[in-house]
Amino acid sequence: MDEPSHFSKVAILGAGNGAHAMAGHLALKGFTIRLYNKFEEEIVHIREQGGVTVEGAIEGFGRLELATTDIALALDGARAIMVVVPAFVHRFLAEVCAPHLQDGQVVVLNPGRTGGALEFANVLREKGVTAQVKVAEAQTLIYACRISGPARVRINSIKRQVPVAAFPATDTNVVLAVARQLFPEFVPAANVLETSFSNIGAIFHPSTTLFNASRIEAGEEFDFYSSITPMVAGFLEAVDSERVATAKAYGVEVDSARDWLAKAYEGIRGDNLYERLQSCAAYQGIKGPKSLKVRYIFEDIPTGLVPIASFAQTAGIPTPASRSIVDVACVMYGRDFWTEGRNMENLGLAEMKAKQILDYVNRGR
Repeated sequence: MDEPSHFSKVAILGAGNGAHAMAGHLALKGFTIRLYNKFEEEIVHIREQGGVTVEGAIEGFGRLELATTDIALALDGARAIMVVVPAFVHRFLAEVCAPHLQDGQVVVLNPGRTGGALEFANVLREKGVTAQVKVAEAQTLIYACRISGPARVRINSIKRQVPVAAFPATDTNVVLAVARQLFPEFVPAANVLETSFSNIGAIFHPSTTLFNASRIEAGEEFDFYSSITPMVAGFLEAVDSERVATAKAYGVEVDSARDWLAKAYEGIRGDNLYERLQSCAAYQGIKGPKSLKVRYIFEDIPTGLVPIASFAQTAGIPTPASRSIVDVACVMYGRDFWTEGRNMENLGLAEMKAKQILDYVNRGR
């Protein structure tokens, strides 16, 4: 595998909003892009057009070398592997990637949500992978974007900085030597607990979706973030305070959601979360979901609120607001998100105390 300063080939795994944006944008930057997706129907337009048209903050046509359902073809020779899928797909992708990974490759989950890199690396261990691969996660997706047509995506904005950490943290500098060539906006985080506990989607998405459940079921069209009223924003701040307290219990300092908004986007105004959300131009016009079967629940609860509350329980931190949302979702959807989500047991952390977990993510021990 080439040295980081010379690499050009990038594999992008996924075909949703973020994957479209990343494939088109990086192709416009001059990288050789191979895009993989499990479902042929989701990449047929990209294959027919030979790439992705990008509009908005970035304009142009990004030509791809390959769009394929063959994971081996996508990964072969790629120095950077950018995983851009909902977090509930991470386990599947780790399983299908495992036989084809090569020494020196860097895998970045965009984003990892909470516990993504831990889960991905654990699957590679379970599969007996011997290739020397670095696994990392970004705190959030670098884009605010939406697919706007066949093989076409609108990028509303690119975040000014996105923290990235490897598991274990001793690998972060090696990962960034590769990843910052793709996105200089990537900055180092202390460890994957920092990126995991900085999961802002878990704060904004599940509660807002459940509080709008009747509107969604009735087929009403509404702007998702504009639907957050002062009282709902107050509840989000309560969930957020539990996240921040949990991070602190593990020796990690994370921004509150309102402070994160000011760092991630330009033009943020206001003293509280409600005012700052309403001032965020990048969120304006983002429509609410058309169905309650949406990743704001199926991703952000099992790979967001469940692991945050589980880490909190291990550290003795109460999380009544977070747990209430998970419990309501379990009843509404008839599913046990506590069991199927990223709890301590399926992250391989069940027998560890908080200090042991911290040493594990920092040093891999």
